[in-house]
Amino acid sequence: MSTFHLINFGCRASQADGAAIKKQLILGGLKEASPEDSQVAVVNTCTVTAAADAEARQMIRRLHRHNPNCRILVTGCYAQRAFEEIAKLPGVAWVVGNSHKHTVAQILLSEFKRSDSAKELRAQAKRPTSNEAMLSASSSPKTSATVLVGEIGDAFHFAPVFADDHTRPTLKVQDGCNARCSFCVIPRVRGESRSMEPEKVIDQVRALEQDGYQEIVLSGINVGSYGRDLDRRLNFLGLVERILAETKVPRLRISSIEPMDVSREFIQLVAQESRLAQHFHVPIQSGSNRILRLMNRRYWTTQYAERILTIRERIPNCGIGADVMVGFPGETETDHNESLRFIESLPYSYLHIFPYSARPGTPAANQPNLVDGRRIRERSCEIRSLITAKRQKFLEAQVGQTLSVLTLHQAEQGMRSALSSNYLKVYLPGAATPANTLLNVRVGRVYGDQLVGYPDV
Repeated sequence: MSTFHLINFGCRASQADGAAIKKQLILGGLKEASPEDSQVAVVNTCTVTAAADAEARQMIRRLHRHNPNCRILVTGCYAQRAFEEIAKLPGVAWVVGNSHKHTVAQILLSEFKRSDSAKELRAQAKRPTSNEAMLSASSSPKTSATVLVGEIGDAFHFAPVFADDHTRPTLKVQDGCNARCSFCVIPRVRGESRSMEPEKVIDQVRALEQDGYQEIVLSGINVGSYGRDLDRRLNFLGLVERILAETKVPRLRISSIEPMDVSREFIQLVAQESRLAQHFHVPIQSGSNRILRLMNRRYWTTQYAERILTIRERIPNCGIGADVMVGFPGETETDHNESLRFIESLPYSYLHIFPYSARPGTPAANQPNLVDGRRIRERSCEIRSLITAKRQKFLEAQVGQTLSVLTLHQAEQGMRSALSSNYLKVYLPGAATPANTLLNVRVGRVYGDQLVGYPDV
């Protein structure tokens, strides 16, 4: 049987893309194998930072080094942005941008079909002479990669969601982005915002529900913009309400959502609906209004704070996270200190902190006054120390409370791992509860950066 291996990088939307490709390959008759035993490897890339690019290149080189006969197909955001660069890497046979990502499975299945047909023809032909056999064995494979990269259209390319080995499948309901943040290359490599038809969303949720999944994560590149491209009056809030009304999925979790899409109505729905995870991830990027303007972010800190404080008021035990960028060009100590004070004033339970990375073709890449790496590291450490203290306080506040959790596949040190509605890792000592089970647990103590809980019976 023909074999493949798939490696995913990047955000939840990218992970969902990779899972869909994997399902299509398996349904097409291919078998998943280790990198060393695979005939083809699919590398689904991210390009949000220079580090993401470097990580993808490193993986491609490692795959080729460990299995020189494996043909590598590179797809995703990095493939869309820098296909010529990727095509030169050893072992790369195909570079397929986001514009053609929906054809990846078709490309590989067709390739294996041609290969099988060729083998059958060779088997029917006369046995080769020893010289012919030696020539065939020593011939090197074609080294020039096939490149499929073009303009990204306005269609949402639907592919059935595949949960893979994850307890919480991600359903990508939106792709692309119409925002033009000055630091971000994603609109160029993902295209304009476009949405999955609501009927297909409902069908997918029902299919996952029938497969027994207890939690589904709704995701997109800019998920709050869902529906704005459709010829109907439907927004993301309306989609969530339809899912709740027309399916029985036990829990929905929303991935990252932009500040201006976090309306009071949305917060109220999460506060009232027990099937919605009590968790908001709302990127801030900077707590300095001056830097927000340079970033071309479309809100002021006062607007952002009003939404976060409303969440805490309506949902007191909600998990609240954000993305914070450090070292944007021109960021001064004054700007950084404003960010620190702003972050300190808000009830975060975690942050994703990352250094600014210049992306080719973005307005920020041409900005002067770059912040040196040492200063970026120092500022990152200050923010990390601040959020560590905030998170510790949030964890301690959970002790004695009853949380709704979903058991995960992972088991560590004899303890079943679970994820709470408010996005905290909870360990269940000696629990025999199988994975993919929703249950209430009583939190007993803080355990490092996680909690220890016991089934509430």
